[in-house]
Amino acid sequence: MKKIFVIILALIGLLPASAQQEHNFEVSKNLDIFNSLYRQLDLFYVDSLEASKTLRIGIDAMLESLDPYTEFYPEEDMGDLKMMTTGKYGGIGSIIRMRKDSTVIISEPYAGMPAAEVGLKSGDVLLKIDSKDLKGMAVSEVSNLLRGEPGTTFVLRVQRPNESKTRDFKITRRNIKVDAIPYCGLVGETGYISFTQFTEGCAKEIRKNIISLKEKGAKSIVIDLRGNGGGLLSEAVDIVNLFVPKGLTIVETRGKLTASNNTYVTRNEPLDLEIPLAVLVNGSTASAAEILSGSLQDLDRAVVVGTKTFGKGLVQSPRELPYNSSIKLTTAKYYIPSGRCIQAIDYKKKRQDAEYYYKTGKRAAADSVQYKKFYTAAGREVIEGSGIMPDVVMKHDTLANIVYYLSSDDILTDWGTKYSQSHAVIPAVKDFVITEEDYAEFKKMAIDGGFKYDRLSEKRLADLKKTAEFEGYYEDAKPEFEALEKKLAHNLDREFDRHKEDILKIMAQEIVKRYYFQAGAVEESLKGDVDVEKAVELLGNPAEYARQLKPNK
Repeated sequence: MKKIFVIILALIGLLPASAQQEHNFEVSKNLDIFNSLYRQLDLFYVDSLEASKTLRIGIDAMLESLDPYTEFYPEEDMGDLKMMTTGKYGGIGSIIRMRKDSTVIISEPYAGMPAAEVGLKSGDVLLKIDSKDLKGMAVSEVSNLLRGEPGTTFVLRVQRPNESKTRDFKITRRNIKVDAIPYCGLVGETGYISFTQFTEGCAKEIRKNIISLKEKGAKSIVIDLRGNGGGLLSEAVDIVNLFVPKGLTIVETRGKLTASNNTYVTRNEPLDLEIPLAVLVNGSTASAAEILSGSLQDLDRAVVVGTKTFGKGLVQSPRELPYNSSIKLTTAKYYIPSGRCIQAIDYKKKRQDAEYYYKTGKRAAADSVQYKKFYTAAGREVIEGSGIMPDVVMKHDTLANIVYYLSSDDILTDWGTKYSQSHAVIPAVKDFVITEEDYAEFKKMAIDGGFKYDRLSEKRLADLKKTAEFEGYYEDAKPEFEALEKKLAHNLDREFDRHKEDILKIMAQEIVKRYYFQAGAVEESLKGDVDVEKAVELLGNPAEYARQLKPNK
């Protein structure tokens, strides 16, 4: 009880000294009530209460009433907060996941990290850490056991598929830094950089990679921020600075406290003011990634290509709490060069879509929010309140259900493991293809293994049938329902043929990452990537590139 009381008092301490006396009284009164309430529960409730669990529910419920990004981190979760802000943690360097049979497996070891160096492979089932049996443990529990102080050593016992004996690996934990730039290379005469998170030093890495790409002949640059959830604000400013002059205001943060108000200005001489630049974004591009893409858009320094970004314009700051815990709380909003805030207008509800307003200048009938107009340095119109709208909006085909479910199913992992055990090496990524024989084998494994997935057509038909029965129409329409049920009958063989091209892509990804790790997976994903192709086409057309950056286009 003392812990929760101290935590709440620490939060109250953040209120300005000028807070009204009545407000202070209400805070004190309600904390007193809460304290007394829990003591009564602890004394008289029929069952014994587990204080840390019960009070944690109270903390989470309180924070849930605020914004989605204010979070409490108890001592045991502080490693997650550290990794989020630095990209570093002490461990073995591998993604793990749970199979349907509740065993935890190695999903993807990182190149050059302890897991890969000792020989752990995708698909290995984790059995023991030293003498600790991992059976029945959740992924988070296993992850906590794998992490630890750098330099400490343990023995990991695994069961490799298709082998009768278990294997023991002696592993020494290291400081693991997740690579912010898993891949960069040339696509024709365009330099391509896959950029996944804003961690310490990533601006220097971007600079180094751009110099390298230019030395190799790059005449333009694509920075891929799709799926980049953000990170350190200062790194975003330094990356913008690579392409714009020194002394420009890139971001302003404004909060309730004076200490939360800051202005971030470019401090260095730029790397290149002229090279044509495109930035790729999507619905998972957020926070610092939106600062980078939005600032370059506001300054007319890059063409933004893709789909509307997430819309996270809130600044979080970690604050220490008692007992080695911490809170990451929202302290301000940030504003980019045009003056707009990219935060989705109502973050407590489903984010509202501004596309209709952006295209028509009018509010949709059901839209009660007024989106405010702002202008880039060259006078192009941009709006506030719904993330970053790309200059070139791309449309993508919806991923088929079967492909979605196959991509995360054990059958894909099992097939990949079998493939890699019979292929010591594969060609370079640019030359690698899944053969017809490979596809036929995977298809057979899936069908023979009883692979199933949720089919929306089947669900919708069942719902319609129930409604028709309830309203008394079913008997009259029974022949039609039966005929439709036959046409919609589950036919896995047919579905594999219909969605072959997309299934081939996830198969190739599964294989390539086993040999060439994250870099190879990114390179493989570039094959047929329409966003990248559009950006490269645009950068290769100086007239069109210039037109995109002018007003009234």
